[in-house]
Amino acid sequence: ATKAAANPFNDPYLFCQWHYINSGSAPFERDWAPVLAGSDVGCDEAWKLCTGDPSIIVAVMDEGVMYNHPDLAANMWVNEAEVMGSDSDMDGNGYKGDRYGYNFATDNGLINTSTIYDSGHGTHVAGTIAAVNNNGKGVSGIAGGDGTPDSGVKIMSLQIFDDGYNCSLANEARAMKYAADNGAVILQCSWGYNSSLSNILSGFTPGPASEDEWANMYPLEKEAIDYFIHNAGSPNGVIDGGLIFFASGNEYSAMSAFPAAYSGCVSVSAIAADYTPASYCNYGSEVELSAPGGDIEYYCTPGSEDDTLEDLSPSGVLTPQGSILSTMVLKGKAGYGYFDGTSMACPHVSGVAALGLSYAKSLRKHFTADEFKALMMKTSRELDPYMSGDKLYYFNHTAAGASPTRMDLGHYKGKMGRLVDAGALLAAIGGEGVEIRMPNFYLAPMQTEKADLSAALGKASSYSAESEDQSIALVKVSGNMLMVTGIAEGITYAKVKAAGGGEARVSITVRKNSSSNGWL
Repeated sequence: ATKAAANPFNDPYLFCQWHYINSGSAPFERDWAPVLAGSDVGCDEAWKLCTGDPSIIVAVMDEGVMYNHPDLAANMWVNEAEVMGSDSDMDGNGYKGDRYGYNFATDNGLINTSTIYDSGHGTHVAGTIAAVNNNGKGVSGIAGGDGTPDSGVKIMSLQIFDDGYNCSLANEARAMKYAADNGAVILQCSWGYNSSLSNILSGFTPGPASEDEWANMYPLEKEAIDYFIHNAGSPNGVIDGGLIFFASGNEYSAMSAFPAAYSGCVSVSAIAADYTPASYCNYGSEVELSAPGGDIEYYCTPGSEDDTLEDLSPSGVLTPQGSILSTMVLKGKAGYGYFDGTSMACPHVSGVAALGLSYAKSLRKHFTADEFKALMMKTSRELDPYMSGDKLYYFNHTAAGASPTRMDLGHYKGKMGRLVDAGALLAAIGGEGVEIRMPNFYLAPMQTEKADLSAALGKASSYSAESEDQSIALVKVSGNMLMVTGIAEGITYAKVKAAGGGEARVSITVRKNSSSNGWL
C-alpha cells in the first residue's frame, strides 16, 4: 500500500517502538545512557511512501510464528490449498499440511507455539517485520501495511526449533529450499553458531573461525544458503535472487558468528537508542548493517531484580523501555513483550528490505539481489562518528553485584557496518533498477508458464488476457497471475490488460525440445 502522507497509525503501543521512530526523548534514558534522535530505522519517512505489499514474502526461519496472533494473522502467508497439519499433500509440493509454512523440526505442517519451551522468539521477530499496522491493536510492523486488507508483506513460518529440539542440518537445508521454491524472497535468520572469539569462561563454545572452516564443517548448510540466494525471486519480478539476513550473535565478541559471517549473507549487528553498539553484540569486519536491538544492560536500574524484560498481555500496561517491543507468545497465548539481541536487530533489516521491495513493486522496478543489497548499503547511515570515547553498561544487571563494565567504543570503529535507513532506501529506489516489463514466453506443448501481471502492469482490480491463436497457446488469468499453456508448435501473441491501467502484447513461442540440446 502506498501512502501520500506520514501515517502514525492507531496501534496503541507504537509510541513504545522508538526503534522505528526515535524522537530523542524517552523515559528509560539514564545519566550514563542517553537517547539520541534518529537512532532508528527511518520509518517516519518511509511510511510516507509505502507500508508494504502482500506479494513480498519473508520467510522467518526460527521458532514457529503464532499464525493466529491477532496482530499477525492478516499478514501471514497462506497456502490456500492446504489444511494445517493435514496428512494430505493437497497442492503436490511435497509437503503435507503446509498452510502457513512447515515445521522442519518435527517434519509436519503443524506450526507449534504452544509448548513451555517456546520463548516467543519467532513471533517477536515476525512482528517487527509485519505486525498489522493501523488495526487499533498492539504494535506496528515495519512492512505491516496500513490496516486495509492485503496491504502488508507476508510472513512464511519455517519452524526449525520446537519443544526444545532443533531440526537436522538436512531439514534446515530443506527449509531454505522450501522458502525459495514457494515464493519467499527474503530469508530472516536470527540464529547461528557462536563467534569464534566468544569467551569459553563465559560459557560459550567458539564456532567456526573462517568461511572455509564453516563451509568444510557444514557444506550442506552453505549449499542450501546458496540455493536460496540464486533461486529465490524471478527475472520477471521485483527481484531476481534472494536476500538472506543473519544476526551477528550475542557473545560480546569481536567477530560475527557464522552463517552471518558468510559473504553471501548479510550480517546484522545491534545498536542502542543512542547509536552506540549494544553491549552484548558481536561486531567485526564481517558486519555489513546494524539496526536497533535494544540494550537493557545499558538502560537498566543496576541491581534491581524487578528490572527485567517483562512480557505483557494485550490488556497489560506498557511503558517504553530501552529494548525492542513486538508481538509475543505468553504461555501459549498471544501477547506483547520486550526482547534484546542481534536477533531483534536482524528483523529490522529484513523489514526494511521487504518495505523497499514493496515500494519497488509499486514503481514497477526490478533489481538483482546484489543490486538491491548494494542499494541498502548505499542508503544506510554511518555509525563510525559515534565510535569514540567509552560506554558504561552493567553486566548481569539484575544481580545485587551487577558489574559496571566500560566499552572502548573506538574498538568498534569500522566493525558495526552501517545503520539501515528505510526512508533513504525508499527515496532512492525510483532512480535505480530497471523497469519491469511483461516477459515473452518460450515453452513446450502442454507446458504451462506464469507471470505476475501486477508487477509489469501495476496493481489493478482485475486483469484480462487474450491469445491471438488459441490453436498454438491458451492464456488465462487467475487473480494477478497470467497462465500460458502451450498447445502446438508455432508463434503467437497475447494481449494483456489491467483494468483502468496499462496493457502489453507479449510473444509466445511453442517448440518441442530437440534432443535436450536446446530450441530449434
